[in-house]
Amino acid sequence: MDLVLSLDRTATVPLYQQLAEELRSAVLQHRLQPNQKLPPSRILAQSLAISRVTVTQSYDQLVSEGYLETRRGAGTFVCAQLPEIYLNADAVEPQPSASSELIHLSRFGSDLLAARRLEGPSPQARISFRYGNPATGLFPMALWRRLLARHCHTAPTLMNYSADVAGYLPLRQAIAQYLSRSRAVRCCPEQVIMVNGSQQALDLIARLTLDPEDWVAMEDPGYLGARYCFMGQGANLQPIPVDAAGLEVEALQQCPQSFKFVYVTPSHQFPTGATLSLVRRLALLQWAQHTGTLILEDDYDGEYRYGDRPIPSLQGLDRHNTVIYVGTFSKILFPGLRIGYLVVPIAWIPLVRQAKWLCDRQSAMLEQYALTDFFTEGHFERHIRRMRHLYNQRRQILVTALREYFGDKVTILGENAGIHLMTKLDTPLADEAVIQRAASVDVGVISAQGYYLKTPKSGEFIFGYSQLDEMEIEQGIRRLAQVLKR
Repeated sequence: MDLVLSLDRTATVPLYQQLAEELRSAVLQHRLQPNQKLPPSRILAQSLAISRVTVTQSYDQLVSEGYLETRRGAGTFVCAQLPEIYLNADAVEPQPSASSELIHLSRFGSDLLAARRLEGPSPQARISFRYGNPATGLFPMALWRRLLARHCHTAPTLMNYSADVAGYLPLRQAIAQYLSRSRAVRCCPEQVIMVNGSQQALDLIARLTLDPEDWVAMEDPGYLGARYCFMGQGANLQPIPVDAAGLEVEALQQCPQSFKFVYVTPSHQFPTGATLSLVRRLALLQWAQHTGTLILEDDYDGEYRYGDRPIPSLQGLDRHNTVIYVGTFSKILFPGLRIGYLVVPIAWIPLVRQAKWLCDRQSAMLEQYALTDFFTEGHFERHIRRMRHLYNQRRQILVTALREYFGDKVTILGENAGIHLMTKLDTPLADEAVIQRAASVDVGVISAQGYYLKTPKSGEFIFGYSQLDEMEIEQGIRRLAQVLKR
């Protein structure tokens, strides 16, 4: 048993009483669990450098108080059930002392403490239109386990730091080839830097580019994870409005500030779902070249487009090395994989490699080996095709249900891409009232108000559909419409 016990040999309190008090506290604070076996008195005495008689006296006292029990031939155990009076009297939650208060926080730490939760809302309801997670139950986990097992016995670099900080080269080659085909990204494998998800990619670029009081332009509404990442470097954020064609580039051009970079999600703007039009993509690139501003392109779920022909990535249209491209497998495969990547201009490669090395040396290699096989053996694109078909079906069910049950009281945004869409509901109710009424019929919905940097709009809600089947989607929208009509 590995348990920290503190005894003071200079105190006037006998050692056996001190030990009894330490063990009693461990039981009440659940550091010792019911039915857990304690060390034999001889072993505990040796580890604490005290007399075995002292340990025996402590055990006997706690047995008499009902905290411990002895079992013939088995040893001493924590009682399965403690008297209620002990739990009520002693099992007190630890309170922060004055010395442990959060009095040394930075400005960022203070802002973060007061901020809304960054993970995004997670409505607890049977039919939850939460967003962000793919349909993980349909991922070929048995195949993935086989790929992992294949490399557990043969991979030479799992046990040390000898791996390339930029990631496994065959995986980077596979990603570069795939991006060229599917997203028109122009890069060589050396420009691909593996990271632990897109959030680490944003953090690395923010730390490499931003000084306190620098300006960053962001879509409004926009991704909270990026917002607080940039604030963490002391940056000032300039909200740029978004409409049906994506970021309003004209509004950006009218800003008087000099920006370090502009952060955009052009393939499927988060959270509105708008796609940045080709005209605006070209205008944004021209503005960036003219002003010397970097563009940080976050393509978090660009694989999922339905019906429309994909528009080339900003990086693929760029001819002046003004774009850094961020990609992730969280929405495509499963979030727990924690593998993402940066595609950086050639001049940035040594710098980003250094920053990645200082951050965590390297991303986990076993998953990179397995993901390489997942790519090269054709499983990746096969999985994408399957999930794109499934999500398209669920998207159509959601759109049909919204129009059937809300009619002209709903405006649907960004319905042709991604794994969520945003709506504007024509209702006199406040957003919180809508959420509460939905919860009363076991439906979870999410307001978009918290994603605005400037002036939140009411009546806008985000509907994720990736984890709901067709029946749940239809039933959830029907219940929501009924409860809002009351």
